[in-house]
Amino acid sequence: MRIAYITQSYPPMVSGASIVVKNLAEGMAACGHEVLVIAASDRRESYKTINCNLTVLRLCSFHNPFRIGQRFIISPRPVFIRALRDFQPDLIHTHDALQLGMLSLIYKRKHKIPVVLTTHALPNFAAKYIPAVFSSLRPVMETSLWMYAWLILRKFDTVTTPTPTTSAMISAITKIEPLSISNGVDLNSFTPSRLTMDRKNALCTQLNLHPNVPIILYVGRLDTDKRVDQVIRAAAHAMQNTDAHLLVIGDGRQKPALMQLCHSLGIKKRCHFPGYISMEEGLHEIYRLANLFVTASEIETQGIVLLEAAASGLPIVAVRATCIPEIVHDGVNGYLTEPNDNTALGNAITDLLLDPDKAMKMGRAGQRLVQEHNIQATFDSYEHLYTNLIRREIFLRTLEKVKVHAWQERAKEWLNL
Repeated sequence: MRIAYITQSYPPMVSGASIVVKNLAEGMAACGHEVLVIAASDRRESYKTINCNLTVLRLCSFHNPFRIGQRFIISPRPVFIRALRDFQPDLIHTHDALQLGMLSLIYKRKHKIPVVLTTHALPNFAAKYIPAVFSSLRPVMETSLWMYAWLILRKFDTVTTPTPTTSAMISAITKIEPLSISNGVDLNSFTPSRLTMDRKNALCTQLNLHPNVPIILYVGRLDTDKRVDQVIRAAAHAMQNTDAHLLVIGDGRQKPALMQLCHSLGIKKRCHFPGYISMEEGLHEIYRLANLFVTASEIETQGIVLLEAAASGLPIVAVRATCIPEIVHDGVNGYLTEPNDNTALGNAITDLLLDPDKAMKMGRAGQRLVQEHNIQATFDSYEHLYTNLIRREIFLRTLEKVKVHAWQERAKEWLNL
């Protein structure tokens, strides 16, 4: 197959969507398919990279004022259509429902190929990006985006989401039925295997951590919508009864404010903000360094970091919101608390830190639960979907030709009368 992936964000830009697209593109290329990725350039100007059968075309982009390290494409139609025409994909898989999704549909109409859309965020999540000073506009924006979703989603051959919960939320409003396919997690990279003492000491030195203190881990963006301030307040509560440290992996616009919050809570020396750490830099090993994982986010459509934490054998403390209960089973592989209840979140963290046997038991339960999210199963599911959609399109084209031929024959018979 010749598959084109369309996305605004692609590594080295960091987002859930960029990770998903990278995994899919590399996974499908490894299966022998020809793959093209069209994404926003991470350095403003356009450029192209080719690695065997995986081509990444990065288009001229502009800085995203709402996200650190993110850029986006504006009005790329001529170069976008030309790139697709040169590549001649059998199928397009877009991860953007706005302008890039619209351009994919324009190409579809002319060239008669299937287009798949994966939804990574919902309108009520996107509305949270409106600054607090304009908060009164959030309901208007959310309603407008849902209206747009109702109109646009049904134009795609298939819409996918990573969880049944997200699919149900979309279905309830748009009346379409998305297909749920997990984003998946690499179970070979994220494992509970113990670090060697030398490697553990090296990581602790790198992160300025004492090797013998419990680690509360957060991985993700440091933006308002991720509610990292609640993680810090909950960690501060847990620190009253334990000698734990908080390790915050990630970057974002809220980082300075979050560091200041740690200072005001009197826990600055026990909180560590090393920034974003990639897989190549040892992210998978940092999970193995921690004792538990915590998040207060309420906007996940799956939460790749939850899958990574579970695969790494960590118990998870999270809030009961959106799809999170699909991954975190309360009392089984972690704890779920109600949103905005920092005390309950802190108590759950404390309980796990003071009971290592329970934490280990929950971590093992998480390992078992996450097996169904093996990324190879994700590749297989998408490969099966792509094959069926391409076969259906070929059948419809053939049927159309047969119909046209039949009408032509009838016309000839009529003219010969």
